Amino acid sequence: MRELSSARFGNLFATPLLEHVWADAPGLNERLLESILDEERRHAGNELTNTGGWHSETGRLEFCAGAGQKLIQHMGEMVEEATHRLCTQFGSPPRPMNWHLNAWANVNRMGDFNQMHTHPGATWSGVYYVDHGETDEDAEGTAIHLFDPCASRTNIFFPELSCQAITFRPQPGLMILFPGYVPHTVLPHRGGRPRISIAFNVRRDPFP
Repeated sequence: MRELSSARFGNLFATPLLEHVWADAPGLNERLLESILDEERRHAGNELTNTGGWHSETGRLEFCAGAGQKLIQHMGEMVEEATHRLCTQFGSPPRPMNWHLNAWANVNRMGDFNQMHTHPGATWSGVYYVDHGETDEDAEGTAIHLFDPCASRTNIFFPELSCQAITFRPQPGLMILFPGYVPHTVLPHRGGRPRISIAFNVRRDPFP
């Protein structure tokens, strides 16, 4: 209709996401891998959203020494970059913010998985991959699945056009960052080696 040709059309309520493969990952992951597997041998893990697998204590990766602190630095850089881009997109001048960060390591072996969950109380959540857990380098790997937080959108509004979930292959060195309200899960691992990742939450202070 000619009258509507000048009407504005857009999408509401987009979910921000930032992904990046860190250049220093090869050397960093070698040190992280050794520290995480050593910690797994020395301490029993926690059981939260993981079914099977090992979940370290939550903190700032102290057991990974300098490699852990370097990764914590990368996490902070991701948070600052994503927040800067988000504020700029909304026309809000970026400003200094205080953040509280905690992280933990996950080791999944054959059959281990993580139930679907969100991270309440976190502004940003993210994951970093140390080892994809595949002996075949061409294998797809056990991906993380991020789901649309508005479930009704994918069920009743043009479902043939909607994307219910986005998956990310666990590429070593890859870090992804998303809002803590985004549901996500990891299906049972089928790789020949342990799948090792480091998850983290970042909370803005004051929250929200």
